[in-house]
Amino acid sequence: MGGMSEEKPWPDSIQAGECEQHEPLVRRVLAPNPSPYTYTGTQTWIVGAGSDVAVIDPGPTGSGLSIGDPSDINGIGHVDAILRAVEGQRVAAILCTHTHRDHSPAAAPLKEATGAPIIGCAPLALSDDGPRADSAFDPDYAPDRVLTDGERISGDGWTLEAVATPGHTSNHLCFGLVESGALFTGDHVMAWSTSVVSPPDGDMAAYMASLSKLYDRDDRVYYPAHGAAVTKPRQLVRGMLGHRKQRERQILRELEKGTSVIPEMVKHMYKGLDPRLTGAAGRSVLAHLIDLENRGRVARDAERWRLVA
Repeated sequence: MGGMSEEKPWPDSIQAGECEQHEPLVRRVLAPNPSPYTYTGTQTWIVGAGSDVAVIDPGPTGSGLSIGDPSDINGIGHVDAILRAVEGQRVAAILCTHTHRDHSPAAAPLKEATGAPIIGCAPLALSDDGPRADSAFDPDYAPDRVLTDGERISGDGWTLEAVATPGHTSNHLCFGLVESGALFTGDHVMAWSTSVVSPPDGDMAAYMASLSKLYDRDDRVYYPAHGAAVTKPRQLVRGMLGHRKQRERQILRELEKGTSVIPEMVKHMYKGLDPRLTGAAGRSVLAHLIDLENRGRVARDAERWRLVA
């Protein structure tokens, strides 16, 4: 699960399974899982042009057809598409930015097919039973190696550096391609949408700190897990920081007016929002409120929120 947009959820036509070259060391294979939360689908990035490659965010494995399953976990044929794209090259590493089920489940069958180790973010287990608007986490994710902030792995002509970016999830990593200045941003930064920050694992204060961390970098381009490449990274991040601060101000104004429950705040703040995304909007509002609560700006009584005098 990536983000949510208040615009049209995804284009009318998109070619899943095809391999597209983005720069000499970077290719993309799109998973067949478009949805309001994943836009055109999960983008699996292949790094390397020599004898070996790294695969970033191998994607989903589900059918998306079972009762209750959203379309954004449809991974039918995606592992085969990745294998076609890397034919003749050795997969040296399978990397995951985080463990939402539209990102990491295909790591296991891809490892089985190639023998490559699963490397990247830490596994995550949640005990939260509350309402959730995001895709479920992948409970079967089992990395062979967890990368810490600044740690690197390398192959034939490529080097990837882990950049810890908690917020969307507590275990989220981005990966910087040292040779070209590209950053694979997972769900942390996307041009088509704001990232959903859903408590308890999603943390707004951590998300804002991670945005500031990226703003201080000099990456040339971002390749997100959903949506188009970002060719003006710092400009986008600056806008995202401003957008989140604006949302916070909106929440404080709603509380000043006497609005005390999240569904009413969402109704007032997200005009024209796709009804399928109201739950996600509510989770992001909750994340802002928890951050404000931790800073002593607001307090709650059960489901009702109020300003602190």
